[in-house]
This record gives sequence, C-alpha cells and structure tokens, in this order.
Amino acid sequence: MEIDRWLTDQPLLLEPLLAETEDVSCGALVVFAGTVRDQQGGAAVTALTYEAHDTLAAAAIAAIEARTLAAHPHLRIRVRHRTGALALGDTAVLVVVRAPHRREAFAVAEAALEAVKAEVPIWKFEHYQEAASSWLDGTPLTPAPRANDA
Repeated sequence: MEIDRWLTDQPLLLEPLLAETEDVSCGALVVFAGTVRDQQGGAAVTALTYEAHDTLAAAAIAAIEARTLAAHPHLRIRVRHRTGALALGDTAVLVVVRAPHRREAFAVAEAALEAVKAEVPIWKFEHYQEAASSWLDGTPLTPAPRANDA
C-alpha cells in the first residue's frame, strides 16, 4: 500500500489532489482544508503533533474513499492527512470532492471528514502556551462498528 498517498509528514499540497480528481462530468468542486488553530477549549495552542499508525491509517482512509465511491460512483474524492509537527495555520487534512452537483459534493465532503475523524487511527497532541501539553481524544485502534455494519 502506498501510505504516502493518504498520509505525509510534509506540507499538504492541494494541486495534486485537484489533478487526481479532475473530471469534466463534475460541475461541483468542494475543498476542505483543516488547519491548526490557536485555541482549544479556551487554552492557547502553540502547535500540534499528529501521530498515526501509518499502515492502519492509510488503509482506513483508502477504505473511506472506496466506500464513498461505491455509494457515489459518479463522483471523485481524495483525502490526505498530515502527521508530525505542525505550526499554527498549517494544513492538517485535505478533502477534495468533485460531483455533478454542489449539494452532493458538500454532503460527501462532510461525511468523509467525519469518517476520517471517527475511523482513522490518528492522534493529536496539543502544545499549549500556559498549560501542559496533552493528547486529545482520538480514534481507537479498534473502532466500534458503524451502525450499518451490524
């Protein structure tokens, strides 16, 4: 598996994902970029570190893309997440969706991002200005089954 297709410790680049999803039958393009913000729950954040179980995380993102395409074969989707040390303003995750119409593109992009947050073994360590650094709740290595898996 090409882990770097879904995960990288380098800055995320939008252009390759746009090129990979290009499709003239799709009239809508939704790009979501999740960036490092300067606060969390009232605490001043100075930086983040993302850690992942690379093989499982890449497989989980690949599965999200495949599941999305199985349900919506007429659209295009790419998801990529960054790991390692990130500064304020750095992009941590990119979701690119192309669909024939905007409503579906927005809905699929949001669903894909929520799936990444719920299913992909990536953990966030926040560094604070005036408090001890801490891990935020993350995705367990063995996530609970989704409702439609039962």
